[in-house]
Amino acid sequence: MASNWLEFFDGEHALYVNARHKTLHDRLIAGDVAALVGAPGSVVLDFGCGEATEAETVARRCGTLYLSDAATAVLGRVAQRYAGHPVIRTLTPAEVEALPPDSLDLVVVNSLLQYLPRAELVRWLAVWHDRLRPGGRLVLGDVIPPDVSPLADAAALLRFGFEGGFLTAALGGLVRTALSDYRTLRARLGLTTYEEGDILGLVEAAGLRAERRRPNIGHNQARMTIVGTKEA
Repeated sequence: MASNWLEFFDGEHALYVNARHKTLHDRLIAGDVAALVGAPGSVVLDFGCGEATEAETVARRCGTLYLSDAATAVLGRVAQRYAGHPVIRTLTPAEVEALPPDSLDLVVVNSLLQYLPRAELVRWLAVWHDRLRPGGRLVLGDVIPPDVSPLADAAALLRFGFEGGFLTAALGGLVRTALSDYRTLRARLGLTTYEEGDILGLVEAAGLRAERRRPNIGHNQARMTIVGTKEA
């Protein structure tokens, strides 16, 4: 069993109830992220990108799309998938820190904050701020408020399953999740949650003008998306 979240995501796991769930989820996230990209030619960083199976949807809106993930096996698969792509590049987190200041137009960090300790988030907020160009935006998606329970997450999954045609698989997946390493790890380590005012305050303390954006990235509208803009 994994001892921390990074080990969990870098190993074999079953967060998706079936292939259709994963495909629809990845398409939804990619479409939502692509809609955030501004002018053609933008330089975009997807930090904590995961498998990024639909990254070409985002890349079509970008001049350069950087994909970064701390899970080395995951990032290796992403690098192999997009080897030779004219727009997509993969970066380790250390390589993200080595990017020049004022070099990014958009940084997207989706469904990652719950797995980061607060102090680590504060450190990365400073890094992202410095790498953004004046007028650039940081988008923190799928931020979990403290009052959102696992039952609310389950209800959101079932709605997504009903709309996407995998409701029966979603019901079975909830049972498997209750008995899985994810559930055990979540019970032991917990998830990092933020009140809306708290996460807005952290983003503003990093030097960005912060606001909540609706809708949230993805299917779970009980969670939050926060946008921080670097002053021009």
